[in-house]
Amino acid sequence: MHDLLIRGATVVDGSGGPRFTADVAIDGDRIADVGRITGPARREIDADGLLLTPGWVDIHTHYDGQISWSSRVDPSSSLGATTVVTGNCGVGFAPVRPAEHDRLIRLMEGVEDIPGAALHEGLSWEWESFADYMDAVDSRPHDIDVAVQLPHGALRVYVMGERGAARADATAAECAAMRALTADAIRAGAIGFSTTRTMVHRTADGDLTPTVGAARAEMEAIARGIADAGTGVIQWVSDFLDLEAEFALIEDMTRLSGRPLSFSLVQADVVPQAWRMLLDRTSKSVANGHPIKAQVAGRPVGLLLGLEGSVNPFASRPSWKAIADRPLAEKVRTLRDPAFRARLLAEDPLPDHPFVNSVVAMPHRMFRVGERIDYEPRADTSIAAEAAATGRPILDLVYDALLEDDGRSFLFFPMHNYADGDLEPVREMIRHPHTLPGLSDGGAHVGAICDVSLPTFMLTHWCRDRTRGPRLDLEEVVRQQTSATAQAVGFRDRGIVAPGYLADLNLIDFPNLQLGRPWMAHDLPTGARRLMQGATGYVATLKSGAPIFEQGTATDALPGRLVRGATEAPKGTAR
Repeated sequence: MHDLLIRGATVVDGSGGPRFTADVAIDGDRIADVGRITGPARREIDADGLLLTPGWVDIHTHYDGQISWSSRVDPSSSLGATTVVTGNCGVGFAPVRPAEHDRLIRLMEGVEDIPGAALHEGLSWEWESFADYMDAVDSRPHDIDVAVQLPHGALRVYVMGERGAARADATAAECAAMRALTADAIRAGAIGFSTTRTMVHRTADGDLTPTVGAARAEMEAIARGIADAGTGVIQWVSDFLDLEAEFALIEDMTRLSGRPLSFSLVQADVVPQAWRMLLDRTSKSVANGHPIKAQVAGRPVGLLLGLEGSVNPFASRPSWKAIADRPLAEKVRTLRDPAFRARLLAEDPLPDHPFVNSVVAMPHRMFRVGERIDYEPRADTSIAAEAAATGRPILDLVYDALLEDDGRSFLFFPMHNYADGDLEPVREMIRHPHTLPGLSDGGAHVGAICDVSLPTFMLTHWCRDRTRGPRLDLEEVVRQQTSATAQAVGFRDRGIVAPGYLADLNLIDFPNLQLGRPWMAHDLPTGARRLMQGATGYVATLKSGAPIFEQGTATDALPGRLVRGATEAPKGTAR
């Protein structure tokens, strides 16, 4: 008598091998059998015509705060993820001294666009050490599994205080303290360490993050701390302004720690071919024995421009500032007033929003969002093309577009990975042997970006719907975002549909799998905003054998836990 029997599914098992039809039996939290199963079960699901895949393993999220106050790791859990890794990009909330609570909130707010008011309200701060933080997370049940990394920013400020925040060089004693604390955190269950070295990442006050420019001695001390623990991974963000010097440091980090490293990779407009140089340099490092991979996104890193979001095309206009803090309905009423419209559109933008002004200057990158987003849009569908075809001023079109749906509509702005006007460079990145799918940023950039749906998009666009170039193999895409990502962070008990593995599974109506239109929810602490996106076609998502979503509706099951450190493969398996 099995607990659950899924009958007649088309299994894409996460290994990369061809799909096959099979029954899947589940006992407790594990897969008991795969094949033709004749025995009974307490519950059966007819999966004829449905895909059965492992649950997605998303290794780049920022739920550090949310998992401490909420049992729902949404929207990741509602979009097929069954394991997420947080603590990326060197930002997080432990270790921490009471005097530095606000500093870490300002850091997270600036780097990851998570409202500071929500963090102040939601964080209990019942911890100081990183082990304490993990205990706090572990005390709350979750719908899916979560794993955490030690963030360099918090570590540096904890050891160095104001000097760390001001980016002073660490002394030998401070380096030794960071080494010891790194080892302690990983021994307590952190799956690794993360850092950021990019000038793009700044605090809410506009300051560079504490870790930018951290000296080699400090980084090497942390690498030795990882080696002391004997396990763990390294996550890295950098501008790679000096390619050889940065790769020399990365190689030393893997050599000293003995552990793998992954770094974030996108195609940037200002250096549209730099991603090729980075991948070529990665291949050279791998050939020399360094376990390095690049994390890549399977679509443009896209801004959603809107009246409720962080990036509003009119934010730098003086008239907008007078209504910026009003409720949406009141903003819409004001914007529909002809006199207000004429005044705002006639104004010159102020220089206090240089990023917004740069976005407005690129209408060829603005695209209307209908019932669904076209993530590989053609140039002739842009706002600039529409203005040329109709003879209307560009800002008139932008103004009207943002007023649609009572001010809840968006314009899509591909910020990275779209310098060529299509996703061919992204396809090359995905197919490269030394890349991993990542950069969904679940839980972050909640006012401007909603890339948490990347794993679903990988199936719908790349494996089924793409018309502007070659598609990708479904079996390989599933492998990349299940067993490949799981193994990259040391999880060998998931990501495969086979006996002994965790019963983390998605049942998918593949022909009808569709991403919905993003919307702005106001459900963070204090009612703060966050972008959300749903999907149809997920018939069920199981975590550890328990259905957590069925037909798009959350169940009461909370089988998720904090995963402490690397996990072992089931006995008798080669993985």
